[in-house]
Amino acid sequence: MTDKIAIVTAGGSGMGAHAARRLAADGFKVAILSSSGKGEALAEELGGLGITGSNQSNEDLKMLVDRTMERWGRIDVLVNSAGHGPRAPVADITDEDWVRGMDVYFLNVVRPVRLVAPIMRAQASGVIINISSFSAVEPDPVFPTSSVFRAGLAAYTKLFADQFAADNVRMNNVLPGFIDSLPEKDVFRDRVPMGRYGRSEEIAATISFLASEGAGYITGQSIRVDGGITRSL
Repeated sequence: MTDKIAIVTAGGSGMGAHAARRLAADGFKVAILSSSGKGEALAEELGGLGITGSNQSNEDLKMLVDRTMERWGRIDVLVNSAGHGPRAPVADITDEDWVRGMDVYFLNVVRPVRLVAPIMRAQASGVIINISSFSAVEPDPVFPTSSVFRAGLAAYTKLFADQFAADNVRMNNVLPGFIDSLPEKDVFRDRVPMGRYGRSEEIAATISFLASEGAGYITGQSIRVDGGITRSL
């Protein structure tokens, strides 16, 4: 039986790390990129491949993809996680911080996809899952750069899905609400109809489903996992 291979970027902690653990439990061999070194430690624990580097570096991402291919010869799933971008009142954000936000929340997907999409097309199979945010559909003044660039990511995802669906290569976004990977604040929890923060394990379970054959007819979509914060169709 051919091994299933997953890459997780920004996977050293938080939702990215939980996604890596869940995919490993599902039987995937995992390759993890993180800037802290935690990804290497987690990959060793999971019997996978770890690279210390940044998803803002084309060179680091190429190393990750090249070493994954050298070791296993295929890539079945790419999970794109992210760090945290600038926050400020929307009219006060500098040019430099808007550019940084684009790096963190949009180009973090574009860069690895450019490397992985040709591999998946040649395989005639592959799944790309981007960890986005509820603010992509309900812009939030607390998270302005995330809101703007993740709305752009939703458009990019649809364009990608349109181009690659016939090749059996899918892309979807997961839109978490307030998740327990960050310190809980009453002001945020009180906005959630379910009355609690989401658990990182719940995000990982959604990613697991989207990576599975059961989601084989889902592409170009943004899946909200936010406890009911967003309600529009």
